[in-house]
Amino acid sequence: MTRVRTVLGDVPAGELGVCDAHDHLFIRTPALPGRELDDPADARDRLREFHELGGRTVVQWTPYGMGRRPEDLAALSRQGGTRIVAATGLHRAAHYAPELLGRIMPGLEDLFVSEITDGIGGSGVRAGLIKVAGAFHGVDAHARHTMVAAAAAHHRTGAPIAVHLELGTAATDVLDLLCGELGVEPRRVVLGHLGRFPDAVAQLDVARAGAFLAFDGPSRAHHATDWRLPEQLASLTEAGFGGQVLLGGDTTVPETPGMPYLLRRLRLRLVRSLGDDALEAVLVANPARAFALAAP
Repeated sequence: MTRVRTVLGDVPAGELGVCDAHDHLFIRTPALPGRELDDPADARDRLREFHELGGRTVVQWTPYGMGRRPEDLAALSRQGGTRIVAATGLHRAAHYAPELLGRIMPGLEDLFVSEITDGIGGSGVRAGLIKVAGAFHGVDAHARHTMVAAAAAHHRTGAPIAVHLELGTAATDVLDLLCGELGVEPRRVVLGHLGRFPDAVAQLDVARAGAFLAFDGPSRAHHATDWRLPEQLASLTEAGFGGQVLLGGDTTVPETPGMPYLLRRLRLRLVRSLGDDALEAVLVANPARAFALAAP
């Protein structure tokens, strides 16, 4: 039986239900000063609306050092009944103070493993995935160091690896490193933000490699490409890769439409381009496979 590690413990993967495969209930970064998601009451309201619309699981991609609030994640899940998957991992260097990076980088692999097996920051709330980030059209030194640690932690724990692709780029470079060099199976990698770089050839290339492809809901910052989402998902589905597609709200700042919009509006648009069965796979069956723990 495959299982997914949530903030309240491991559950059978088949019980996730409708899943927001990439979102944030809490996130804080110096790159977005004054636009933090740091309010448990606001997070509770967003989760409640998502749950009322049929949502049952949220995969939070907020990594180490960016305001995850693990105890609040557990409390929100317990109170509202929505399952939450938390992340360990590390984002791009721009999101951290240099002195923090200098302190943690030498022991990054063990940090990731500890947060998956023991808990985040002594909270006992365990992470269920490893979040890392590429650079713009490449893998820089920081990304490489982080991905090497993530791959090693994946091999030790079986936790899937979720990748922030900067502006949707460098997906092939990321897979070359994680899968070609570091031995991670492509089906254990989730590539995020592919819709921000709507290159159909690039999307088909990484789909053929076997990775999961995560597309985001609408955002002010990426509005210029968001409207192409239905045609991108339809093209991938028609090409036979519908079983690798994931969908998330990616709430990063307070004005992001986020997880309720995913089910209240976006789901209705996507039914027209994908059909009910294909969209059901995107929201239910695919996340259950993408976020399941593998044998270490």
